[in-house]
Amino acid sequence: MSFAAPWLLILLPLPLLLRVWHRGASAVFPALRVPVHIDRAAAPARPLLRSAENRLYAAAWIALVLALAGPRSEAITDIVPASGRDIVLALDLSGSMMKEDFHLDNQPVTRLQAVKKTAATFVAARRGDRIGLVIFGERAYFAAPLTFDVQAVARAIREAQIGISGRGTAISDGLGLAMRRLSDSDAPTRVIVLLSDGVDTSGNVPAPEAAALAAEHGIRVHTIALGPADMEDQPQSRDAVDVATLREIAARSNGQSFRVRSTADLERVAATLDRLEPNPATRPPMRYWRSYWAWPAGLALACLILAEIRRRAWTLT
Repeated sequence: MSFAAPWLLILLPLPLLLRVWHRGASAVFPALRVPVHIDRAAAPARPLLRSAENRLYAAAWIALVLALAGPRSEAITDIVPASGRDIVLALDLSGSMMKEDFHLDNQPVTRLQAVKKTAATFVAARRGDRIGLVIFGERAYFAAPLTFDVQAVARAIREAQIGISGRGTAISDGLGLAMRRLSDSDAPTRVIVLLSDGVDTSGNVPAPEAAALAAEHGIRVHTIALGPADMEDQPQSRDAVDVATLREIAARSNGQSFRVRSTADLERVAATLDRLEPNPATRPPMRYWRSYWAWPAGLALACLILAEIRRRAWTLT
């Protein structure tokens, strides 16, 4: 508990100081005294009533000064302020994402299962950001619009299935759809996180050129190349990821490129993205003041009303 204006508490002894000054002035200037004849037989003194009335006035003054000083207490809210950042995840749902070459809890899982777990956890922790989800295979579509409801986006990630968007790898289409939605946004920071485990098989515009266009619109693209094999090390592999293209996409849009071969790599990438695009949920909690001036103000008013009632009753008797 504290006061917004504690210096106003110096007003508390003001009535006593005025009373002392008035007595001193009356002693120095006796002409200031006004002779009043009181018929004590007709108007008997009521010291108890006067004493109670004075105490009410004193309590009213103290309560009024306390109200003016602004009693308050500091409180903490769990509300996370908006970060001013829009993020769209562009998630590859091509057929190769069904390959079981990742592990969760020492059990083999598909690439998609590993991505779902990590991506959903990443998104759910981004309170304060607007998050959207683009899914692409042979075609691309928005599975979740940009929203502050990060839990809904995380749920859409967990419910994503192979086959609903075809089994190809339309990287350009997925990137272009995410760009189109973000280009309409007025957020100061706009980011695409593009994850793919294959080679672009769609679109008339090469993905790096689309990334350059994203940079012109102030959109940053981070890319994640997923899978043990890539075209640089194993170009003959059927499931090799085109690391060079994903790296170029990131470079031409002022983003970062990541190479992921395991679940541990995925978790490290999520942590790195949190550093590159600071998570608003990790900010210090918002603090605010709860004001209590109305309580002493109400008490002061009640004391004044009660004192006035007693004064009128004494005057009439």
